[in-house]
Amino acid sequence: MFHASLPRLAARATLLATLLLPAAAPAGILDEVPDIGAVTDYRPKIPLRVYSADKVLIGEFGAERRDFVPIAKIPPLMKAAVLSIEDARFYEHGGIDWIRALGAAKANIAAMGHAQGGSTITMQVARNFFLSRDKTLPRKLTEVALAYKIEQALSKDQILEVYMNQIYLGQRSYGFSSAARTYFGKPLESLSVAEMAMLAGLPQNPSRHNPVANPERAQQRQRAVLKRMFELGKISEPQYRKALAEPLRVRRDGGGPGAGAEYVAELARQAAYARFGQAAYEHGYTVTTSIHAAEQTAAYEAVRRSAIAYDRRNGYRGPEARIALPKAGEARTEAIQEALQKQPAVSGFAPAVVLSASPKRVRVATRDGDTVEISGAGLAFAAPALTPAARAGVKLAPGAVIRIARNGKDGWAITQLPQVAAAFVALDAQTGSVRALVGGVDFQLQKLNHVTQAWRQPGSSIKPFVYSAALERGFFPGTTILDEPLDLSGEKAYANWSPRNDDNLFEGPVTMRHALIHSRNVPTVRMLRAVEVEHAREHLGRFGFDPARHPSNLTLALGTGAVTPLQMAGAYAVLANGGYRVEPQLGMTIQDRDGKVLFESGKPRAPQENARVLDARNAFIVDSMLRDVARAGTAAQASRLLNRGDLAGKTGTTSNAIDAWFAGYGGNVVAVAWMGYDDPRSLGGREYGSTMALPVWVDYMRVALAKTPQRERPAPEGLVRSSGDWVYAEFAEQPPPSSEAAAAEIMAQ
Repeated sequence: MFHASLPRLAARATLLATLLLPAAAPAGILDEVPDIGAVTDYRPKIPLRVYSADKVLIGEFGAERRDFVPIAKIPPLMKAAVLSIEDARFYEHGGIDWIRALGAAKANIAAMGHAQGGSTITMQVARNFFLSRDKTLPRKLTEVALAYKIEQALSKDQILEVYMNQIYLGQRSYGFSSAARTYFGKPLESLSVAEMAMLAGLPQNPSRHNPVANPERAQQRQRAVLKRMFELGKISEPQYRKALAEPLRVRRDGGGPGAGAEYVAELARQAAYARFGQAAYEHGYTVTTSIHAAEQTAAYEAVRRSAIAYDRRNGYRGPEARIALPKAGEARTEAIQEALQKQPAVSGFAPAVVLSASPKRVRVATRDGDTVEISGAGLAFAAPALTPAARAGVKLAPGAVIRIARNGKDGWAITQLPQVAAAFVALDAQTGSVRALVGGVDFQLQKLNHVTQAWRQPGSSIKPFVYSAALERGFFPGTTILDEPLDLSGEKAYANWSPRNDDNLFEGPVTMRHALIHSRNVPTVRMLRAVEVEHAREHLGRFGFDPARHPSNLTLALGTGAVTPLQMAGAYAVLANGGYRVEPQLGMTIQDRDGKVLFESGKPRAPQENARVLDARNAFIVDSMLRDVARAGTAAQASRLLNRGDLAGKTGTTSNAIDAWFAGYGGNVVAVAWMGYDDPRSLGGREYGSTMALPVWVDYMRVALAKTPQRERPAPEGLVRSSGDWVYAEFAEQPPPSSEAAAAEIMAQ
């Protein structure tokens, strides 16, 4: 018993020893304490923060979450809450509150138990910057001496400013401004008295009083703060009663960045690190991007929705892993937690271990230590895995590691992580500025940014550019093309290939417009043959494609080359803006903590005439055909669902449905959606660009164009109507040529 009480006696002796110091500490003690330059020249490590164009936080990088708020801008009630519970006589003492210290010492001696604290705000600053938390006499004496030294060097407001910006408050948050965002998702000045009191209770023990991990203890501490504020007259009785009754809505997600923009934030992080190195994460730099938060959220949710829908269409694959589940006790708990910690944290897909399973009920343990029961509709997706006849690899049994998701307000459902990859990017057609970018289904699953790094076959989404090349050679929308079998077996380069239509049918003579609207393959190959492959490859370069990545043969017409979604968006922007090449780019402005601009990627501006790469008439005619695709062709659901007549675009599905695309535009927004597997394989015999990519595009455009009026496109000079379609004026007197019959003549011009 005696030996067990020694640490407590030492703690009391340490506290009492502080009472032996005179009101003015001896110079010898002050001379031996550490230099306090870190406090007097306070430069907190503030993380790199990335924002959307409309100032929504979308990324944060650094070891510490921290803001710096000058003392004059900290709400008076926030200061009052902290001082009430931590150091009520802060503005009266000289660094050591002798009254409080003596009271704490008496209480500890009387209680012979846990030591009460006697540290002032100044002493806490000294300890946080320079000392450990060990309760030894030398350390305590040094803390007291440091407190005197700090009081001599700084004003009371300066000391409080350092404290309120430096103190650790849990969840990687340092300082009260950062904690306000972390726990409540609000700026400091927007907090209620109840919320301020909750934060003020954290410094004593951020782990014990953490409202995310320990809500009951946090509330007890909050009530103690409110009571103290009321006793000291910092709040009135009505304020006190209201604060006690206020329900606190604490963010359980840690108050991190929103908008589903991890891929955008990573691009910004790379740019900042390339310029500033490690300092990028510590000096409070901010990066403002060209992203629009609402549009980014819409894009992110649309990508996930389509990926999940596709995943569900293809059935439940079974558990991610299996573990041997101990019968009970600590070993069982440890085995479950170890298994769950190995699974990637993916928003909306909580990992869980099956405890028991039957066709009517499944019980699982979650990473939070909760036991969840799933029944009814929550079992529907995984029902085949719960039958007695289920295959061993799919069957759900105790020890299976699965994923669950919220199913309504209170329920849960069994789900699974999508394996399909995806990309989405939207641009301003006039400037090329990125408005939304989603590089994959989830950043935690796929770090590869498919928008910028995935080279995939474009399929039929390349066809508008083949027809654009044809317009340069004298063909027009009314040109007749044969949709009949094309026998290339006599040509060495095509000995094992002949083009066919997706439906394996042929329609006979069709117009160029009809061929594009209904994505007919054979007529497109015939047209490419007429205009020559090399001409078409060179023409692709005008739109930002890399000609070297496209084949020097007729399969180019069916999109067997390679493009990135970002390239595709830039190419369609040329058609959307009337023929100008724009460079797709994520706009970025980097500023230091004082707001000084350190880097700017360039202010968006309308394209100049020297950026024209396509005749305005060519762009208009291709646009008119793409609008028909969206009205009555393979993308007809776009106009129907969005109830707009100014949409234009093209689906793309490669051979064996390995890649699914939709690229198009409306208003002044160009957007491209893609889905496929990283290890290329078929998406399925019933999957197309219209079933996988187009729904993503539509859901995004519903938000992006919500406030944008429909826009008709006036015909440029030099175009006339002839035989029911557009023709260059200089060819108005000539009938639209047949690509087969007129090929030699056209080539000779």
